[in-house]
Amino acid sequence: MGALTRGERAYTTAVVTAAVAVLVGAAGLVAGGSGDARAAGGAVVLGEGELDLTPRLVDGELQLQIDDRSGDTPVVREPSAVVLHVPQLSLQYTPNPAANALGTTDQDTWQLNGWASEDLFAPEPGWQGAEAGGDTEVALAGYEGPGDFGMFTYTQEMDWSDEAPDIHLGSTGDAPRSFTLSGDEERQLPIWMFTAEGVHRLTFTVTRGTATDTETLAVVVGDDVDPADVLPGDGSTPTTTPTPTGTAPPSPTATSPKGHVIAKGHVDLAARKVDGALEFQLKEGSAEDYDWYQPGEVVFHVTPVARRKIPQGYDFLGTPGDPVWWLPLSQHPDIVWPGWSTADWAKQEIDGRFTYRLDSVRGPGSVALFSDGALGGTDVQFNSGDGLPDATTINADTHRHTYWAFTAEGVYRTTWTWSATLADGRKVSDTETIAWVVGDDVDPSTVTPGAGDEPTATPTATASPSSSAPASPSPSVSSSGPPSGSPTAGPPSSVSGGGSTGGGTGSGGTGTDGGAALGSTPAGGLASTGTGAAVLVGIAGAALLMGSTAVIAVRRRRTAR
Repeated sequence: MGALTRGERAYTTAVVTAAVAVLVGAAGLVAGGSGDARAAGGAVVLGEGELDLTPRLVDGELQLQIDDRSGDTPVVREPSAVVLHVPQLSLQYTPNPAANALGTTDQDTWQLNGWASEDLFAPEPGWQGAEAGGDTEVALAGYEGPGDFGMFTYTQEMDWSDEAPDIHLGSTGDAPRSFTLSGDEERQLPIWMFTAEGVHRLTFTVTRGTATDTETLAVVVGDDVDPADVLPGDGSTPTTTPTPTGTAPPSPTATSPKGHVIAKGHVDLAARKVDGALEFQLKEGSAEDYDWYQPGEVVFHVTPVARRKIPQGYDFLGTPGDPVWWLPLSQHPDIVWPGWSTADWAKQEIDGRFTYRLDSVRGPGSVALFSDGALGGTDVQFNSGDGLPDATTINADTHRHTYWAFTAEGVYRTTWTWSATLADGRKVSDTETIAWVVGDDVDPSTVTPGAGDEPTATPTATASPSSSAPASPSPSVSSSGPPSGSPTAGPPSSVSGGGSTGGGTGSGGTGTDGGAALGSTPAGGLASTGTGAAVLVGIAGAALLMGSTAVIAVRRRRTAR
């Protein structure tokens, strides 16, 4: 099974020691691994970390088992005693050639071991054939689920070439039903793909010579179903849809006794023109369908879907590999998408540019806003972890998005000031505090909006609202006008010089902030080169980082040509 190897991620699995008990059922589970999370029938929920499906000889018989290395102590488990959870954050782009070879439509799917997997908290299932005594045939003997399943090897480099993906297994009519697992020492790490949320049951049969074993693995995809309520193996799901216990985000239009909770969808932190003055307000919705709110009426909820690992090169957020709650540059259907807008104002109404400033942060961790640098690296505009205030500027009639990151769960209060000088010389400003709930440790419906009324951490800094000078602002490349709702990224040529015409890649509309030079680091994250080359760098960085639907749509269109 040489074709199944992903060389750059090859791993030699340590031989399981005799001290690790071989489990026959849930009653014999060994302490360790991720066994603290239990499912219906005493099964173990595996929601993150490394594991291998391993056919091995046990007392002369071939058995398919799971080597769970997600905890401090390796544990051997029976597939029928496990529920594998594919979290919502694993939703990402499906390469065209892989989708076509599997006979599925070109779409975004839930993937394990996909391109963004190293920075996600998700299971990492591999295959290890070294303990079967030789090559083993692995067959998908049965499949039940709400969509399709596929397993393939497809690297990022292959996406830009004519090399075809290696399809190993699939539930569709066009996909193979078996592959040969090599008996060498190398761990195999293919991509597992699911096209729909819900409960999937994969029945695998492993065969070597006359020895054979069949096991069924239950897989819960997405967060619509709580994996703790699902019976393992070939058991049936509950007859009624279970109520998720803290895994599903609240409705994007949820209203609590204390404030309006926004957990997903587009929001503009806007400098709004009201009676000729500036008011800081929040606009929720698309260009055609929206509502305005005062910041003191809203609680933003950053749901667990946003939880991921700090990537290498982002040390300003903490130690790489530690958790961070990350709001992507492009819209994700299950994560709130806050941007910045001065679309109410014409350029001739303002003397210079608007300034938006982060005055203070109260909460359990730090808050950072940043973009991909035009020629690589990261442009950090705001970071409460190294002191505040921080500020940047933006033209009138402009719309902009950046990444947001929160380093810990809990309640945050961020105080912001919008300010500008009008064309007649009048100085206008407005300062407001926005409440955030990060994670599920706190019910957002119980949190008072705005400045709040509960004890919180000491603010990182406090600036006078009258101080509007930016802290070394960078020139930006942004666009005017609100987004059109669902993001649609165009080809690179449509982005060069000042953002795309859609709302999905961080800047929407037609107007641009001018003056960005080649090699500069714009606040919007992209420099204008006239050729789109720097834009490609920024898009590629965002794609590698998030596997996000809108950014990868640019690559999808190129591949389809």
